[in-house]
Amino acid sequence: MYFAKQTFTVIGMSASGRSATSALIKRGAKTYMYDDDERRLEAAARLFEKSGAIKAASVEDAVTQSDVIVLSPGVKLDQPYLIKARHDKKRIIGELELGFLLARCPFIGVTGTNGKTTVCSLIHHVLKESGLNSYLVGNVGTPVTEVVDELNETAVAVTEVSSFQLETIKTFCPHIAVVLNITPDHLDRHYNMDNYVYLKRRILSNLTCSEYAVLNMDDQTVAEFVKDLSANVIFFSATQKTDVFADEEYFYFKGNPVAKRGDIRLIGEHNVENALAATAVLKCMGVSDEDIVKGFRSFKGVRHRIELIFEKNGVKYYNDSKSTNVDSTIKAVKSMTVPTVLILGGKDKGLDYTKLFDDLKDSLITHVVITGENRFKMLENANQAGFYKVSLSASFESAVKIAKIEVKEGGAVLLSPASASFDMFTDYEERGREFERIVKRINE
Repeated sequence: MYFAKQTFTVIGMSASGRSATSALIKRGAKTYMYDDDERRLEAAARLFEKSGAIKAASVEDAVTQSDVIVLSPGVKLDQPYLIKARHDKKRIIGELELGFLLARCPFIGVTGTNGKTTVCSLIHHVLKESGLNSYLVGNVGTPVTEVVDELNETAVAVTEVSSFQLETIKTFCPHIAVVLNITPDHLDRHYNMDNYVYLKRRILSNLTCSEYAVLNMDDQTVAEFVKDLSANVIFFSATQKTDVFADEEYFYFKGNPVAKRGDIRLIGEHNVENALAATAVLKCMGVSDEDIVKGFRSFKGVRHRIELIFEKNGVKYYNDSKSTNVDSTIKAVKSMTVPTVLILGGKDKGLDYTKLFDDLKDSLITHVVITGENRFKMLENANQAGFYKVSLSASFESAVKIAKIEVKEGGAVLLSPASASFDMFTDYEERGREFERIVKRINE
């Protein structure tokens, strides 16, 4: 791309769109901005009013005048103006692709339905602890283009990659690509599982024999991604001996013990898989066993992921707001070791919750409180599964209050919604913070 001679339109003015706009302006590109939320567009126009970026009066006109369209992850590709742009041979990329083209450092790309944030955060933490110049970017919160000027030859970009971002990659080629697992999610966006699986596999599409593919052998769909790969494949498994595996005491890499299971302080068997994936990446990056052990021991986990936020009268409250699909919530439930009241519900993503309620019948869940936009669908699925220990709540605050009433001394309350947050909140982080606020207030 010839930034000074080409015209760009950035669509979506949330964090990634604003960062992409800034990066383009710095490189002398004529840049249009558009967002279908007028308030976001006006805020961006004020932010860039002295920089030369142009507020698009019409997205169709801006796209017509542009050579390259840069999409934020939230923008769907089936918009009529994007269909026309593809027909007109316009270049359509995402913010991740733009950042990759501008950066000069190696990337570690991590995708999968669940565990991405934990694995990326763990890898980043250990790399920093071992003295490497690591940046945590991508879907985890910081857009690549926000720090792209710092992503030089001495840096490493640990990148959480979502299926939304994988829709718009062209040349993105991480030095190490990780696929953790694939279970149903975002079917409201991708329509069916075949599309979703196809998109997840795209993180491997540009790898050559110079790169590494770290794959979960225990996930049948992911394990089959090895077919036709040119990259160096590293399998990890929590159930069988392979390149990276665990026994009752140690994590192993290529048959050699690296760290003890107890060095990871995170609860839940799913975090064994997360630690194995991180171990594979860290050893491929040349990190010593000593630095891995040190980093594992000092890693405290991530916010909003089975996070103990409060304890009173023998009752523990866990914030797992980041669980926005069925499989993630099931893993959180399996992590509980005492009788637990579960809070579910939010914005539906086209998922079937019957399996969730089937699993709850054989768990430590004593009662479920369902709230949010999808509460009636969840209730119907609970009835279909024969799970009847359920209360409905029209408001989030009432749901937390009901959970407090239902929980017994020595038990736990777990917010793990199995749903997106956008019915009531801007994101899962706001939902988690509100849960923490309500819990502390009602326990005063």
